[in-house]
Amino acid sequence: MPAVQQTDQNSGDIAERLLAHYDVHARTLPWRKLPGQGYADPYPVWLSEIMLQQTTVAAVGAYFRKFTQTWPNFAALAAADDADVMAAWAGLGYYARARNLLKCARVVVSEYQGQLPSYEADLLKLPGIGPYTAAAIAAIAFGRRAVVVDANVERVVSRLCAISTPLPQSKPRIREATDSITPELRAGDFAQAMMDLGAGICSVRAPSCLVCPLTFACDAARLGHPENYPAKTPKAAKPQRTGTVYWIARDEHVWLLRRDDKGLLAGMRALPDDKWTARLDGHATPPAPANWQKLPVHVAHVFTHFSLRLDIAVTSWPLDADDPGDGEWWPVKSLDKAGLPTLFRKAAEAVLDAGGKYEYAG
Repeated sequence: MPAVQQTDQNSGDIAERLLAHYDVHARTLPWRKLPGQGYADPYPVWLSEIMLQQTTVAAVGAYFRKFTQTWPNFAALAAADDADVMAAWAGLGYYARARNLLKCARVVVSEYQGQLPSYEADLLKLPGIGPYTAAAIAAIAFGRRAVVVDANVERVVSRLCAISTPLPQSKPRIREATDSITPELRAGDFAQAMMDLGAGICSVRAPSCLVCPLTFACDAARLGHPENYPAKTPKAAKPQRTGTVYWIARDEHVWLLRRDDKGLLAGMRALPDDKWTARLDGHATPPAPANWQKLPVHVAHVFTHFSLRLDIAVTSWPLDADDPGDGEWWPVKSLDKAGLPTLFRKAAEAVLDAGGKYEYAG
């Protein structure tokens, strides 16, 4: 195919020019070593790559700093309490990553003497590490030649080769083209340079082709419409689910429970709800008999595979009554320390914004 042939012919020039650009313009990130500083420590590379899965660099920064300050290595993280880690992760989303983070740290400590393996094949055996993450760790932390393809790299390579086949069908061809331009030396720097290029110059909209170091080899730029790449298959509309979340207040405290160990938001501290799922609406049955009042507000949240709209019902719980089930009374003034997932944090904020009379009900 002509586009791929052109890239093959320029592969050496592409790597050379991109690395020269990276040497001057590399982003400074807390988990990264700048060009010429050697390989990065495997622990922060691994931690950042897990956090960055389906999450932006801007969103990850504060979480990364908190985690590395609290748990600075695999041994410390492996020994951490699950609830503490899940609470520290709250708000970052995709909570299965946090559970796999703990599992992986414990495997590294128990089976690899606290040292992350350096080869892709071994990395792929660890919980939470897929092909992209394994390649990124091998290249960035250990300097091994690996073909690293994330969303930024897909965009850059799709434009370099003007690949018209839509994603995800074009993924094999994109990987093949990325392999053809990945150098034997400085593979980690090359991977990070490609990510930086996609995050900045080769952006989704209005790419800055005039200052791009790879314009000389870019088919999409030559054709005059780089924004058309990568082509994507239209997404089906997400199903809409509905449910109810419940605020039970007593003596300046609110009732929280721990979600089941399996399923969406597994193991997270949360407000009670009516058992909505990705496939079913909630049953609208309160967690306990009480004088429930429905607020004239709702909470909306978008998950990967569905959208959710929750009504909010509130009640005051008598001081002399038994607890409403399995859970705990949490001080309302310290609710920011409960580690609530974003959905339930939104619900709590909506209750408190509704006038405050439910904040200290008793």
